[in-house]
Amino acid sequence: MLTLTQALHDQIVAHARQDHPDEACGVVAGPEGTDRPERFIPMLNAARSPTFYEFDSTDLLKLYREMDDRDEEPVIVYHSHTATEAYPSRTDISYANEPGAHYVLVSTADTDGAGEFQFRSFRIVEGEVTEEEVKVVQAY
Repeated sequence: MLTLTQALHDQIVAHARQDHPDEACGVVAGPEGTDRPERFIPMLNAARSPTFYEFDSTDLLKLYREMDDRDEEPVIVYHSHTATEAYPSRTDISYANEPGAHYVLVSTADTDGAGEFQFRSFRIVEGEVTEEEVKVVQAY
């Protein structure tokens, strides 16, 4: 189960809506070994695409060095789907290289009247996708 604060939930959703119609992407880092998302880090979708996201390699390297220095790890890796449901695509699954992370997908299809708003979390390990419950709390 993914537990995150209302504030983090709202920041992820706001970023997804702000970048629509392009996919938004980012990370929420937390202290190593805690599985507690704390620090919201919106990233630039280097692909600038409504159907694909890609972290800029320079930004990603900088982020991982920063997390290392702060004894953090990526607890949530998130991105949005702009026209489809919030479920990992084959490409999303192939790029999922953080087995300990929660992969959050937000569908912004509702902004265009194409569907309902969705905020879902998955574990993706060795190509296997498992949806998990999302619990939103006021504080930890």
